[in-house]
Amino acid sequence: MRENTNENLVELLRTQRDLSDEQLRTLLETDAYDEALFAEADQVRRAHYGTEVYIRGLIEFTNYCKNNCYYCGIRRDNRHATRYRLTKDEILECCAEGYALGFRTFVLQGGEDPYFTDKRVCEIVSAIRKNHPDCAITLSIGEKPRESYQAYFDAGANRYLLRHETADDAHYAKLHPVELSAQKRKECLFNLKEIGYQVGSGFMVGSPYQTTDNLIADLRFLQKLQPDMIGIGPYITHAETPFADQKSGTLELTLRLVAVLRLMFPYALLPATTALGTIHPEGRELGLKAGANVVMPNLSPVRVRKLYELYENKICTGEEAAQCRGCLEQRVRSAGYEIVTARGDVRREDA
Repeated sequence: MRENTNENLVELLRTQRDLSDEQLRTLLETDAYDEALFAEADQVRRAHYGTEVYIRGLIEFTNYCKNNCYYCGIRRDNRHATRYRLTKDEILECCAEGYALGFRTFVLQGGEDPYFTDKRVCEIVSAIRKNHPDCAITLSIGEKPRESYQAYFDAGANRYLLRHETADDAHYAKLHPVELSAQKRKECLFNLKEIGYQVGSGFMVGSPYQTTDNLIADLRFLQKLQPDMIGIGPYITHAETPFADQKSGTLELTLRLVAVLRLMFPYALLPATTALGTIHPEGRELGLKAGANVVMPNLSPVRVRKLYELYENKICTGEEAAQCRGCLEQRVRSAGYEIVTARGDVRREDA
């Protein structure tokens, strides 16, 4: 294979929206392409979305979880976690406050908590839909039977976030207990698409035992899924997990992958994640400059924000607080973009 310059390898990705595995490996394993990669990614996001950055109001409504994933701070066996559940009225109050602040998408995120039965979830979704008919309602509550996903959709939910975390079966088994499988995770994602949800997936960057081959497998899986939203963030350790002594992921590789995703999926909604802001004080701004176009400030009550601790030292007050819209707008503007209050639906017309 002939040698590519930095620019024409990145240009190839921009025009073809694909590369060979070896070409992807070259992009991911060196910083030599970063300047060209970030510049092209920013051009593509501006071509599809201009300078618009969409805000999602995140409501972390339960940190109970029946699962025992080895990397997660709210895993079932973390006996030091202070558990909480928001009531339906508390969730509706969060939405009302968010609506007044200009939020038009609400993201209900939680562990896989058996207390929140399909009936309870549907009641909450229906109430939000009744109170805010012009808003998008996103759920992020894990793996469920197809009929449960259908019930939530019928109740008024229209988006669902479910990171696949890693597409490689063997790697997935190293991160999760035996009762969880990559195959089941993928099946859930395709069920959600078939029902009619706008679907978000994604993966951790720098998770334990991860290789470049694993990352390439993640990109290949996303090509099959064609999700509307792709959320990636650096893996960050938590002391109350079996991976307490593992290294966290890096800012550099995460940003590189954000840019690669923007070029492979020009239409996609890509969040500059809280985890990026946690590992670097300007992580989210750098994510935006690498091609991201979504931020998800926290609408949860202040008293529970520090309790939803998937990883340690998570930013959860100050500028991460949804109430500090002015602070967030200023940070986004400093990166060269503008927060908008639209629902921010995916734009697939050029995809």
